[in-house]
Amino acid sequence: MTVIASPDLIAELDHVLKAGSPDHRTRMLREVAGLFLEDAHRLNEHHVGLFDDILVRLTESVELRTLTTLSRSLADLRLVPRELARRLANHDDADVAAPILRKCDSIPNADLIDIAWMRAEGHLCAIAGRKAVNQELTDILLMRGDGSVLRALAENPGAELTSAGFAMMVDAAERDDSIADALISRADLPHRVLADLVMRSTPRQQARLLKRARPDIQDAIRAAIDAGAARASAKPPATIDYAEARATVMALNKSGQLNDSSVNRFAIRQEVRNLVAALAQLASVPIETIAPLMEAATSNALVIACRASRLNWNTTAAIVSYRKAGLTVAPDELERARQMFEGLPLSNAQRMIRFGSLSELTAKPSAKV
Repeated sequence: MTVIASPDLIAELDHVLKAGSPDHRTRMLREVAGLFLEDAHRLNEHHVGLFDDILVRLTESVELRTLTTLSRSLADLRLVPRELARRLANHDDADVAAPILRKCDSIPNADLIDIAWMRAEGHLCAIAGRKAVNQELTDILLMRGDGSVLRALAENPGAELTSAGFAMMVDAAERDDSIADALISRADLPHRVLADLVMRSTPRQQARLLKRARPDIQDAIRAAIDAGAARASAKPPATIDYAEARATVMALNKSGQLNDSSVNRFAIRQEVRNLVAALAQLASVPIETIAPLMEAATSNALVIACRASRLNWNTTAAIVSYRKAGLTVAPDELERARQMFEGLPLSNAQRMIRFGSLSELTAKPSAKV
């Protein structure tokens, strides 16, 4: 550190920062960065901090090409100047930010989340390609990213996907064969998601997935294909007309009376069509999403729908208890439903009900829900 701390260099640095031209500033930045990179493997945190302060000051008003080169040179280092890395990762230009965002381990997860919420596709793609992407970050990328971001996540075995995330991926895979191919290759793909992916694919897509799949899941794909064919040939169930219920709910909503009180009344009176229409309106989802939940084997998905609809627990308990004739809900089951309801963040519930497939919603939720 005698070189970086020498009086001559410090004096030159002060001059460059105060009155140096952009070219002079760039040359100084390259010189200091070269010193850092040469000794980076043997520097301690204190020394790195000294470099950090100098490099941050030198990066102001230098050309993008120089910053991009600097970002690439720092991205693979074990110990990097933290403030410099943070500024590069937050840079408006994706070419500057991407190397750090993709590879640098020292960027705090909170910073990555902020960047994922605020920046555009180039930044999001870089984050999606990190060695490890946790579930919270993955969900944000899925909600904000385009097809390239989804492909990067699907192809990244280090990206952790939630149930809602897998459901969004399956939706995207219907339109993008590369996402479907990446999903079928994931070792963490749940069986029910695999079945959903296969059954929602065309015969041509199913054949391609079967050809690309690992031998250990090919039988499961064939079973899903057969199940889809059997379902398609079965007699469709009678269609329920929700026109009157929808009109009733819309009138209540328009007058400001679609609330816990009116929904609770629908539940206690077992006015199922009105109840389904009300939940669909409040949760901003199609009636077809809510209707099957009333007949599901468990009340898990219905609790999610009620939470997403901003209903209180008393109304939710009435819906769970009276959702179909002859149903008896045991006290311990109702207590589990209450604990799930109170522990489920509103944003998670809304994301799950809007993006989760029926198979995902009716499955028993994990402790992370």
